[in-house]
Amino acid sequence: MPRDMGSIERKIRDLKLVYTDRHQKDLLVALPNPHPKRDYEIEIVSDEFTSLCPLNPGQPDYATITVRYIPDRRIVELKSLKFYLTSYRTAAVFFEDATNTILDDLVAVVAPRKMEVQSKWNVRGGAAVTVRACYNWDSP
Repeated sequence: MPRDMGSIERKIRDLKLVYTDRHQKDLLVALPNPHPKRDYEIEIVSDEFTSLCPLNPGQPDYATITVRYIPDRRIVELKSLKFYLTSYRTAAVFFEDATNTILDDLVAVVAPRKMEVQSKWNVRGGAAVTVRACYNWDSP
């Protein structure tokens, strides 16, 4: 076990989600990759993402967020990712901004070799929207 694993465990145990009008990047925690020399893909799907429509205050938008990445030296800790995604629940944000911000925040924390974030938004007004943002990945 890495020397700093005790501090990582404490940080995860002490995570607290406090709803504000902004997402909370500081909730994200990275763990050491147990296989940093190998290219392998991690896919995480969260089908309970919620944010608020910035043009219709109080109107929720729902999405499924899929994160695919090839890690380098760090991987994202799943409880912290769940809390981070949940922190959007009371934030007013456009679909495109949410998707790109999630990608930017995850890249900053785990520094992957490649990463893609896809958001599939529930139909509203007769339109289904999918947004895909990539880091070092072939364009969609």
